Amino acid sequence: MAEKGGDAVVGEVTKEQKWLGRFLAIWSGQAVSVIGSALVQFALIWYLTITTGSATVLAIAAIMGIVPQILLTPFAGVYVDRWKRRFTMIGADGLMALSTLVLVALFALDTVEIWQIYIVLFARSCLAAFHWPASQAATALLVPEKNLARVAGLNQTIFGLSSVLAPPIAAALFAIVPIQYILSIDILTALLAIIPLALIRIPEPKPSLEERHVFKEMKAAWTLLRNWSGALKVVGMFLVANLLLSPAFILMPLLVVDYFQGDALDLAWVEACFGGGAIAGGLVLGIWGGTKRRIVTVMAATFLAGIGATLIGLVPSDALLLLLVLALFIGAMFSMLNGAIIAIIQACVEPGMQGRILALISSLAMSVTPIGLAFAGPMADVIGVQPWFIIAGVVTAAMGIAAFFMPSVMRIEGTARSSCSVGKAGPEAGD
Repeated sequence: MAEKGGDAVVGEVTKEQKWLGRFLAIWSGQAVSVIGSALVQFALIWYLTITTGSATVLAIAAIMGIVPQILLTPFAGVYVDRWKRRFTMIGADGLMALSTLVLVALFALDTVEIWQIYIVLFARSCLAAFHWPASQAATALLVPEKNLARVAGLNQTIFGLSSVLAPPIAAALFAIVPIQYILSIDILTALLAIIPLALIRIPEPKPSLEERHVFKEMKAAWTLLRNWSGALKVVGMFLVANLLLSPAFILMPLLVVDYFQGDALDLAWVEACFGGGAIAGGLVLGIWGGTKRRIVTVMAATFLAGIGATLIGLVPSDALLLLLVLALFIGAMFSMLNGAIIAIIQACVEPGMQGRILALISSLAMSVTPIGLAFAGPMADVIGVQPWFIIAGVVTAAMGIAAFFMPSVMRIEGTARSSCSVGKAGPEAGD
């Protein structure tokens, strides 16, 4: 009996090591790729800032990076649930690297125009619409449910790490090399992300035996979300938050340059502090796992992020250090918020539906950002960015508090078990 029990323990350890090894190999490649993409993002935004000095130009650049995901993500989610997730990620990573190569050539030939940057941002956004739901849905199939919140925290740490490393590296490189050399790093990091995906098999959900139709599958995702008690209220809150907060943070370069009289290095420090906060928040969530009811973590972080944003709008122009502290704090809150909400979806929604649900929620959340930018860009050109931070922060904090008085929101994970888990299917046998 003792020997049998020992075998069981060994088998358990082997199974644990198997998923962890596969996940860490893929996660490491994606982490490097995210840093490369962050270098591209910082380099292009800083180039547009110093070249034009226009909030409207930055707003248009942001819209080019958001609109494709709003329009394509719901359709992408359907196909992500049909296709092999790792091949979807490989294709998206490879084509994004190719789009960066186009910009490298344009800058090297000194023929780049603003509208060409807009097109490349648009193309990269189209590809990201497929990559993000594929990677999140793949995570749920690689990782045991009990570890999803911790892994979500680890994923948030990736984005935080990219914000810590990419801006200072890009700012330093700006002083010594042409921009095309900075952009070239993204091509190498994309290759490093593709290699483990090409070598490691990711489990897939059992294929549906039903006749497939894109719009019917999209409708099924919407029906599930609508029937999930409290879910639409949560989505509505984040629609409002994105409407107000996203434009404020997108226009952060102008706040640093015009209000704080800063330069590329100052902006890099601000971005690095956001990233440092995201790392801290991700690590805390990864170790702690969040509250027993993950929605409590989500709404508490929402309230505190709103307070932080309000304070940014009140910071004196000679207190850049205080801005850095607030950036660190808000980065941590966003990381815990995003990690916890993704963990809720991964734990409550069947694997075969996760791509569509993640894509649908992402698309809805992003859909209001261009509307906010349409007002925030021209407004910031006239009165500055600070008033927008104050408005966004106050409203977001108020919603975070209000959520605790909404029973359907606070019970969202419990109701999910009955509305989302019917017919829940696991990965294919043998995975």
